[in-house]
Amino acid sequence: MHRTAKTETLRNIAIIAHVDHGKTTLVDFMLRQSGTFRDNQDVDERVMDSMDLERERGITIASKNCSITWKGIKINIIDTPGHADFGGEVERGLKMVDGAILLVDASEGPLPQTRFVLKKALDMNLKIIVVINKIDRKDARPQEVLDEVYSLFIDLDANDEQIDFLVLYAITRDGIVKEKLTDDGADLTLLFDAITSEVPPPSYDPNEPFQMLVTNLSYCDYMGRLAIGRIFNGTALKNDSLVCVGKDKEPRPLKVTGLQGFAGIKVCEVDVVVPGDIVILSGIDHVDIGDTICTADSPKALPRITVDEPTVAMRFMCNTSPFSGRDGQYVQSRMILDRLEKECRLNVALRIEQGENAHVFIVKGRGEFQMVILVETMRSVNHDENTILSPILPITLEWAMEFIRDDEQVEVTPKHIRLRKNILPACQRKQNQLKI
Repeated sequence: MHRTAKTETLRNIAIIAHVDHGKTTLVDFMLRQSGTFRDNQDVDERVMDSMDLERERGITIASKNCSITWKGIKINIIDTPGHADFGGEVERGLKMVDGAILLVDASEGPLPQTRFVLKKALDMNLKIIVVINKIDRKDARPQEVLDEVYSLFIDLDANDEQIDFLVLYAITRDGIVKEKLTDDGADLTLLFDAITSEVPPPSYDPNEPFQMLVTNLSYCDYMGRLAIGRIFNGTALKNDSLVCVGKDKEPRPLKVTGLQGFAGIKVCEVDVVVPGDIVILSGIDHVDIGDTICTADSPKALPRITVDEPTVAMRFMCNTSPFSGRDGQYVQSRMILDRLEKECRLNVALRIEQGENAHVFIVKGRGEFQMVILVETMRSVNHDENTILSPILPITLEWAMEFIRDDEQVEVTPKHIRLRKNILPACQRKQNQLKI
C-alpha cells in the first residue's frame, strides 16, 4: 500500500514484555507524569488492569488502550498481556501501533514470552525501544542482559535497522528512566522524548477513502455495540454513512451515531477522526474483530487479524449429575453456547466447535491458563453448573515430525516437558539429540 502522508501529531506504541517485567507499572507512571492525572488525584495502582480477574490475579489478561499528550503530540498506548496463553491479545494490539517498548528484567533477562512478543513485533516491522527494567535489584546484571537482548534480535533474524535500537534503563516502580546506568534519573522525560523521536508517526495515503480495522469490541447501554480500532486512511464524521466488510466480503451498511477518542484512561466525544488515530465508533449492529469499516462507494477491506493456531482444547457441557442445580443456577446448553460465542467474538485466539452431540461444545485456545480464565469468566455469570472436561488437543512432536526433513537441525521447546513422549518420535526417525 503506497503511503505518502503522515499524521505528525500522533504516535501509536505498544508495551510488550514477559510476565511481571513491569509493563502495567510503567503505564501507571506514564499517565501520572504526563499530566493525565491531577497532582492531588487519588489513583489506584495498576490502573489499566480494570477487570476483576486481573486485579485478583495481579496479571494483565486483555490488551487495553489509553493515551497521553507530550509536547503537543498525542501518544496512544497499548498495554499488552505478558503470559503466552494470551498471545492473541498481543497480536491484536500490535496491529494498531507503529512501535513497541520492549521491557526486559535486568535480572531475569529475555524469557520465552519476550521472544514471542518480539518476534511478532519484528515481523510487523515495528520500531523497537528496549528498556532494561528493575536495575535496582540486588541481582541485576543489565550489561549481560543487554547482550542477551542483542543475541535474541540476531536469533530472530532482525535486520540491521531493527538491531540498531535505542536502549534505556529504568526503575519503573519509581517512575525513573535514564540513558546510562551512571546517570541520575528523575522521571520518564527521556522515555517520552524517545517515543516522539524514535517511533514514526502514522502514515497513510491521502488519496484513499476512509478505512478502519476493528481490533476490539465493547458495549454501552446507551450507544449499543462499539467498534474499537485504528484508522488507516481517510477521515470520518458523526452521522456518516459507511459499510462494514466482514469475512464474507459483503459490505453491510451502517450509520455512525457516535465518535469517541481516548483521553487518558477515559474516552471523550470527538467531531472528526483522523488517519492513524485509535478511535471508537458506535452505530454498528453486526461487527467482528478483524472487520473493516470503510466507505460505501469504495469498500476496500484491510488484511484481517491473524493469530497463531490453538494448542489445547476443552469440552464444555451441562452438568447432568444428580447434584445439578444445588450449588448454583442451572443453565441449558443453549445458554452456555451463547456465552462461549460472546467470548469468542471478543477473543481472537479462541475458537468454538460442535462436539460429539448437540450438548457438547469444544473450545480451542492457546493454553491451559487461558482456559482457566475462560472458566472463571463463565462462573462469574452464574454458569457454574457447566462441566469442564480435561484438555483433548495436545500438540506433540508426532504432529510436527512430518514437517521436518531428515537433514534439518531443529530446536524443540515443549510447553510441558514430557521427555519420553517428545523424544521418542525423533529417535524413531534416527535423529540425533544435540542438547537437553
